[in-house]
Amino acid sequence: MPALRFRNATEDDIPALIDLVTSAYRGDASRQGWTTEADLLDGQRIDADMLRADLTQPQSVVLLAEDDARLVACAHVGVEDGAGYFGMFSVDPTAQGGGIGKIVLAEAERVARDTFGCARMRMTVIDCRDELIAFYERRGYVRTGITKPFPYGNPRYGQPKRDDLRFEILEKDLTETAA
Repeated sequence: MPALRFRNATEDDIPALIDLVTSAYRGDASRQGWTTEADLLDGQRIDADMLRADLTQPQSVVLLAEDDARLVACAHVGVEDGAGYFGMFSVDPTAQGGGIGKIVLAEAERVARDTFGCARMRMTVIDCRDELIAFYERRGYVRTGITKPFPYGNPRYGQPKRDDLRFEILEKDLTETAA
């Protein structure tokens, strides 16, 4: 298990973040890992303007995980409707399956709880991503049954290859993990 160092992203990190997030979810490079969305979506996963908004909004950080100064993972942690929000979770596809994701998720939960004072963490996941949802369920997240439509027609979120995509909200009580 690598020794990860965490820090908050700055505007200077935007190009590296775009590369990491794209490699984890889109195109052939993403197929090296298990989090790929390449069979579901083409196009971009994130852009500089979206990242800049995450970096500048109040109660929001983009958490970076580095191993020997190499960016290996990231996640956006913010506050939305009084709960922590977890998104943009990306692990370098060549490093997936080695426990980095579990460590980053735990750190994101700690930030939401200890820095932002959130008792719950929420996320949205494409509801047909059964393996990914199972990963989160093993870490205490529950399916809420609440769904949101996929933003078809908005290329900022990718170009769907299917017409049945939608998001489901997963949620976790963070007070049970406080130590």
